[in-house]
Order: sequence, then C-alpha cells, then structure tokens
Amino acid sequence: MRIGLLTEGGYPYVSGDARLWCDRLVRGLEQHEFDIYALSRSERQEDEGWVQLPPQVGRVITAPLWTAPDDGVVYGRRARSRFAESYGELAAALCEGGVGDASGESSAAEADRFASALYGLAELARDEGGLVGALRSETAVRALERACRAPGARRTAREARVPDLLAFAAHLERALRPLSLDWYEDDGLGAVDLCHAASSGPAALPGLLAHHFCGVPLLVTEYGVRLRTHYLADTESAPAVRALLAAFHGRLATETYRRAAVVTPGNTHARRWQERCGADREKLRTVYPGMDAARFTEVGESAECGDPDRLVWVGRVEPAKDLISLLHAFAEIRKEEPKTRLRIVGAPTGPEGAAYLGHCKALAAQLFPDEAEGLHAVGDNPVSFEEIGGPEVPTLADAYASGAVTVLSSVVEGFPISLVEAMFCGRATVSTDVGAVVEVIGGTGLVVPPRNPKALAEACVTLLRDSERRDRLGAAARARALELFTVEQNITAFHGIYLEIVSRTPVCRVVLDDTGEPLPFAAPAEAHVPGHWTELSTRVMARGGPGWAAEPPVHATPPFAATEGASG
Repeated sequence: MRIGLLTEGGYPYVSGDARLWCDRLVRGLEQHEFDIYALSRSERQEDEGWVQLPPQVGRVITAPLWTAPDDGVVYGRRARSRFAESYGELAAALCEGGVGDASGESSAAEADRFASALYGLAELARDEGGLVGALRSETAVRALERACRAPGARRTAREARVPDLLAFAAHLERALRPLSLDWYEDDGLGAVDLCHAASSGPAALPGLLAHHFCGVPLLVTEYGVRLRTHYLADTESAPAVRALLAAFHGRLATETYRRAAVVTPGNTHARRWQERCGADREKLRTVYPGMDAARFTEVGESAECGDPDRLVWVGRVEPAKDLISLLHAFAEIRKEEPKTRLRIVGAPTGPEGAAYLGHCKALAAQLFPDEAEGLHAVGDNPVSFEEIGGPEVPTLADAYASGAVTVLSSVVEGFPISLVEAMFCGRATVSTDVGAVVEVIGGTGLVVPPRNPKALAEACVTLLRDSERRDRLGAAARARALELFTVEQNITAFHGIYLEIVSRTPVCRVVLDDTGEPLPFAAPAEAHVPGHWTELSTRVMARGGPGWAAEPPVHATPPFAATEGASG
C-alpha cells in the first residue's frame, strides 16, 4: 500500500510537532510504502534538516508555509472574475452564522458554501497558476469588506475595520498557500492509495484537495485538536480578527471531518471537540498515542519504590501547568508531613516559561526558607528545580524513580504524556481533572479539581501515608499503560485502519477501454503490493478526471512493464 503522509511543522524535520509519532509509525509499518508531503513552519526548521528516514519512505516533497514569494502570475479577466466569485463566497461563509456546529440545515448550507468556495479557489490555482498575488490583492480585501458589511453578518465581523481586514487577509493568504502547490497531479498525491494527515488544519488541506481532484481517501489523526490550539494561541489579534480566524479554522475543521474516511482522535477529550465540529461518530476511532515503554522498564519492574517522602513533578514549565497551586499545596503537605520534599523536573518553554520559572522559584524561596538539620549543617530548600540531563536527574526514568508519588497540577492539558511515563514506571499519581487525565488514569490514581491546592494536598498526603495503596495503584497503572499506550498498539491500530479504508476504496486509478469507458477490475489486486511488477503501462487516470473522453481511445490490454523505484 502506498501512503501519502501529510505533515505540517513536523516530520521529517529534526524538530516539530508529531515528529516521534510519525517516525515510529513509518518504521513500524515497513510493509507499506510512504511518500511524505511536509509543510515547514520556518527557515530555521528547514536548516536543521531531516531525521534519518527508513527505506520504506519512497520520496519526500516539502513546501514552506512561512514564505510565499509572488509567483508573478497575472490573471486575465475571466480568471479574475472566478477569483472574485470564489473568494467572495468564502468570505461570506466566514462572516455569516455560527461556527463549529454542524446541526441544522443552515449550518449544513454554510458548510457547503465554504467548501464550494474553497474548492473553487483550488481549481482556479490548478488551471491558472498560484493564488499568492490574488490573495494579496485589493480585490481580496474589498471582498472581505463587503462580506463583513453585508446584511446578516455577525456582529464581530461588522466591527472589523480596515486594519483588521488587512490583518485577516494576510492570515488567510498564509493559510491558503497549500492551494497553490503542484501536489495534486496523477504523479503526486493522485498516485497514493491513502492520504494520512498527521493533524487537521494546514496538514489536512492537501488531503482534502487530493480527495477532491483524485478521489484519494483521507485519514486524519489528531492527538491535539488543532482548532482548540488556534483558539488558545491567538491572544494578541484584535477581536474582529480573532473572530474571523476562528470562523475560518472552524469551517476548515468541519470540512476536513466531513470528507475524511476515518478520523482518529487520541482521546475522548479530542473526540468531543471533533463531534462538536460535525464529525460523524461512525467515522471516529480513538487511537491512543504510542509511547516507548522500553526506557522505563527497569524502573517499572524494580522492587524499589523511590524515596517514600518525595513528590515528583515532570513536564514543561509554563503557566498552564499551574506550579503555583502545586507550591501552595506543598506548603499544606509540609504541615502534615514535614519530611516531604518536592522535585520539579522540567525546562521552561520560551520567554514566558522562563519568566514563570523565575516566579515559581521566588515563591518557593518565600514559602520554604532554607532548612538545616543541625546547628552546623548548611540549609537547603525542600523544593528543587532541575532539568533532565543534570547530575541528579540524567534521564526521565531517573526522575520518576526518585520519588514515590508523581503529581500533575495542570489547568489545561491535552494528552498527559508525563502521567503515562509515570504509569510505565509503576508510580502512583495525583492529578488534576483536566483534558484526558481521567481517561488515561482509568482508576489507577487519585484525581482532584484543578486550581484547588487544598484538595491536591489532601490527596498527596493520603498516598504518602499509605505505602500499600501506593504500590497497588502503581502496579495497576503500569499494567494499564502497557496495555493501551505502547508504540506496538498504536502501529497495530493504524495498520488495521489502513486496510479498512483501502478495502472500501480499493482502486485509486481508473483504466479506460478502447471506447474510452472506464474498465472495471482492470487493476489487479497485486497492483497494490509494492514491487517492480506492479505498474501497468495502460492509460490510467485519477478518479473523476473530467477530460478523458476528449482524448483518443486506447486499448487497456498491454503487458505489464517494470517500473523504477521512487526517488528520494
């Protein structure tokens, strides 16, 4: 089977989102062939290079999202009219009605209007050339202005001023750059058996166009809901710009879920978001992220349970992790269990994370003055801040092994990776009820409300005082993690989904007979098995190709021909 793996800001680049997951998936499914279509986010990411790719990767095709120089395409009168019509419809679909609710006839009509406009722009780009110049033109801004001022436009859209329209037009041009790519021909994405998008949003857009132009089925995987990420990340734009961007990403998510053959959320939390955006429940298959359990085996199988008086927190240091509440909870814990110590292990993320780490250190120094065991001993703070790779914590496994209880105090969380790692290590956990925490823990740890230091402290004290319960919960947590969250279960699940999708759409190309009519069953089953014998020298076209009838007919019975291997 030939898979077109679609990524944005990740694999095969050295840094980026979903890099490890994609690499494990490709390496684990060595019986399939992968073509990687990657959108990069920055020049720095491209300069860092790629990871070493396995032999089942046939080719890698990349395109930048961070830049798009004007390609010099000048539209004629008819093309300009087509652009104005499609772009105007797209703008109107974003300015009218609500977003993210696929129920009701009006919502369905708005979704259809958005889809028709999106594919209209894609067809224009395919027929006439790139859209970069047109999307940056005055025509585009005026179309946005008309849509915002039209009767029935939402209040937030009506409030948009010229600077807001210019800002949103720039955002929209960047988001629509995949429409101008030359990936959607028979020798590109039209030649794969299945498109697998590593997320929704820009990564899924090429898959939508491959489905539209070539009939290639689309699988969408989301371990972090991209739409939710957009909602949380855009905090600096004007309210009107945020509303219009939310409308665009909501409409794109709805269209992606509608056209996908299967959508695989990484947890129930993500699944609820997808259903809210119109994803059909029949298409949803929850597939938990696959994590490497081997590096935690020694700790997980060890009879040692770590320091019984130490709590451990592991993760990225940022405000969403709410270390402030954890420190206040630890102050309450120390009143009940004075010997308890807290180890915070993690690095800050960006300038905001560095500032937050400084604030946490200052609070720890204020809450817990340095203590000394005797008159002649040097005092130290019961709270330590460390990073992986240091002399005290050389590896992640060492961090979890150092304490008896692992704590998570987040107020916002998707899939809690640190909890799964602690479960692999056989550690009892205390967590806040956010994101997919309850689903991951499954009764093998204690869960408390977020932003409640008193409840967090009481749960930690309960486990610190009961070693038998800690051991029992830790053993159950490790068994659950090994059953649900390993790389092996992830790869097995996707292999089955690939076969399921392709079994419903087994032929990706149509063979024509000598009268120009499609010839059923002309592509034999072995044509889907990678090998030098698998390509027909017959006249083949992508599904739905509208121009075949105008060309001279050919016979569909020549012998097989050898093919060259895909270029890297």
